[in-house]
Amino acid sequence: MTSSTTTLNSGAAPSGMRSAGIRTAPADRMAHLGLFLLTALLVVGLLAPLAALLSHAFAPGQNGEGAGLARFIRYFQSPALLRSLWNSVWVSLLVTVFVVPLAFGFAYAITRSGIRGKGVLRSISLLPLLAPSLLSAISLIYWFGNQGVFKGVVQTLGFDSIYGAPGIVLAQCFATFPHALMIMVTALAVGDQRLYEAATALGASRTRQFFTVTLPAARYGVVSAALVVFTLVITDFGIPKVIGGNFNMLATDVFKLVIGQQDFQRGAVVALLLLLPAVITYLIDRQVQKKQTSVLTARAVVLQPTRHAATDRTCAVLAWGMAALMLAMFGMAIFASLVQFWPYQLGLTLSHYTSGLVDAGVDTAIFNSLTMAVSAAIVGPVVVFAGAYLLEKTKGMNAVRPVLRLLAMVPMAVPGLVLGLGYIFFFNAPGNPLNVLYQTMPLMVLCTVMHYYTTGHMTLVTALKAIDGEFEAVSASLKVPFYRTLLKVTLPMCLPALLEVSRYFFVAAMTTISAVVFLYSPDTRLGAVAILNLDEAGDMAAAAAMAVMIAAISCVVTVLYQVAGWWLTRKTQAWRRR
Repeated sequence: MTSSTTTLNSGAAPSGMRSAGIRTAPADRMAHLGLFLLTALLVVGLLAPLAALLSHAFAPGQNGEGAGLARFIRYFQSPALLRSLWNSVWVSLLVTVFVVPLAFGFAYAITRSGIRGKGVLRSISLLPLLAPSLLSAISLIYWFGNQGVFKGVVQTLGFDSIYGAPGIVLAQCFATFPHALMIMVTALAVGDQRLYEAATALGASRTRQFFTVTLPAARYGVVSAALVVFTLVITDFGIPKVIGGNFNMLATDVFKLVIGQQDFQRGAVVALLLLLPAVITYLIDRQVQKKQTSVLTARAVVLQPTRHAATDRTCAVLAWGMAALMLAMFGMAIFASLVQFWPYQLGLTLSHYTSGLVDAGVDTAIFNSLTMAVSAAIVGPVVVFAGAYLLEKTKGMNAVRPVLRLLAMVPMAVPGLVLGLGYIFFFNAPGNPLNVLYQTMPLMVLCTVMHYYTTGHMTLVTALKAIDGEFEAVSASLKVPFYRTLLKVTLPMCLPALLEVSRYFFVAAMTTISAVVFLYSPDTRLGAVAILNLDEAGDMAAAAAMAVMIAAISCVVTVLYQVAGWWLTRKTQAWRRR
């Protein structure tokens, strides 16, 4: 007894504990090093550019121009710029009012009704995600523009032309619809059958059940979708640039001030105003999520959609009608890219693809987009998974972890134009040793990964939280190196989510424009930017051709991801099957 007590008091540990301590110490050091590198990356790629933007907005101006709040006061005293702010707000609100009910109805049709072809409808609804937002604006010009198929309809409805607010609203509805739909589908995908059975037993009609059971259960999804749509519209740059005409918005003001007038300080002021609504909606969304309650409890019975003739007919008309509108938008873009000379020579030709790729040099831009997309699809998931794994599956550095979690969520509230302008101020600073990265492909890849970091982070954190921590505990007790547990257990279980994040980064990089419009050089011009340049040059048919080409590449890659996911699921996810 005395001997053992003396041994323990002397600080010696059993050999097994000593081995475990020796084994885990390198793992802890590697985890701490990884957290440090992740912090440095988020600071350099996100926090420092935003700080540089803030400092330029409040920096003293030239020729005696004031600084700080005086510059913001002068902004609000400018009628033209103030009108842009008001235009951005009311257009964003109007699009939100249109899109959210339509997305709710479409989601209800494919989750709660008994209509046929739900898989086809879901696939069609995702098409706008695969194309640059410019495609919807170009299609609307061919449908309702001055030489459009239905140009008289615009005047009949009381508008002068499709250019301006009408075109922006319609194009934004098309571009933001799938974003709202994904949230609505998630909100309506689950339900408790017992609530509906109780309502039926109490004599409640289907309409009353909808307003007292279905809608309250999905209210948080509705609020989240509304905030997402509002933020996407008020921060979008491509659609107002193509179809906005003389109707100015905040996003186009930033572009004109920075690119057209080289007035970076006023551009920073407008960028901060553009950041404000995104931050407000983000904070509201966080508060709403805190109050969200579980729809399904341990005793819940999963809701099974039932057939109802009247409801199914209404849902079918709504869903297939909206699907037809989406196909019409894509179909017009494809047709316009093949027409010889709209609207006088409607014969089909591939000359616009040739002129766009060869004569306008867009082939290099498409190749640059592919290079950036492939790089983002590889680098993005690796960085995001490493960050999520270090935060969820390692210990230590507890003071740094809350900061990292906050930084991981910040990109959701930062518009692409704001982040891109911040990159100019930070990476183009003469005294910055990272200045060598300015206008290079690695910098655009970094900007893209940072811009879309939050979505990938949330996806992979959700996947990692589903894995019980006992796997790591058992591995440690068996003296299995942590990297073997990571490679043999954690990574295979997260593979479907990791593949989805990789696909998301690829498509986002192919179609993005706002985040990189300030960062490219003639050698690194991207496909989406080339489409904008073609439209500005008046070659809209070639612009449509290039937009269709980017959408086609995204579709093909999406199919390849689906095939790869099916193959990898069979090879690595056998544990999911009974």
